Amino acid sequence: MKIEILGVKLDDLSQSEVVKLICSKIRSGEKFTVVTPNPEFLVTAHRDEDFKKTLGKADLAIPDGVGLVIIPRLMGFRPYLSQRVAGADVVENILSAAAPEGWRIGVAGARRGETHEAKELIERLEVKYRGIEIENLEDKKDWRNIKYDVIFACQGMGEQEKWIFEYLDKSKSSLYMGIGGSLDFLAGFSARAPILLRTIGFEWLWRLMTRPKTHLVRAYRAFFVFPMLLIKERLSFLFLDPE
Repeated sequence: MKIEILGVKLDDLSQSEVVKLICSKIRSGEKFTVVTPNPEFLVTAHRDEDFKKTLGKADLAIPDGVGLVIIPRLMGFRPYLSQRVAGADVVENILSAAAPEGWRIGVAGARRGETHEAKELIERLEVKYRGIEIENLEDKKDWRNIKYDVIFACQGMGEQEKWIFEYLDKSKSSLYMGIGGSLDFLAGFSARAPILLRTIGFEWLWRLMTRPKTHLVRAYRAFFVFPMLLIKERLSFLFLDPE
């Protein structure tokens, strides 16, 4: 089931359902695209029609932000999303399945394109997930002629989604997924929130506390601008001239 919020359609699935669907698509070898919107994505999409259209092209849109679940529900929007699905958890499940399945994984834009840091990130992941093979696409001039089972685009909101759809039909690879900094968490470059905070939906608070300069503006957009846009949409609907 898809739930539309501020003109962006999101898939209302559990984490296990998302992982099962993605893995089945990887095994089938068909092209499949995944985006992971949070409230900041929707705020940006509200003022950037091209970005909104790009999100709408994705085969699967995972609600990776607790605000997408809680805020519309508190404001009385129906239907509403039943749960958040953390992109980092989905990525972890894919990496865990990759070695036994023999999947070939490519990474684009890791560590802001810094070759040395991207190499270290990949080395850490290959140690953590034994038997996995990951390639940095920046090191592969002919990567578009290689059939990767999975390509993770890590450039960050907006840029990674644009990159995915720029190369989707120019390459042989199957699954494309925009994941932001998820690999940084999994490789230990950034500390992720304790499991308790993640379980109760307060991972955003941990990020705000540990990196206030980076996440203060993001928190403002998620917990002030996003609700204001929902209110504006609701009022526009209520007072819309029927003619």
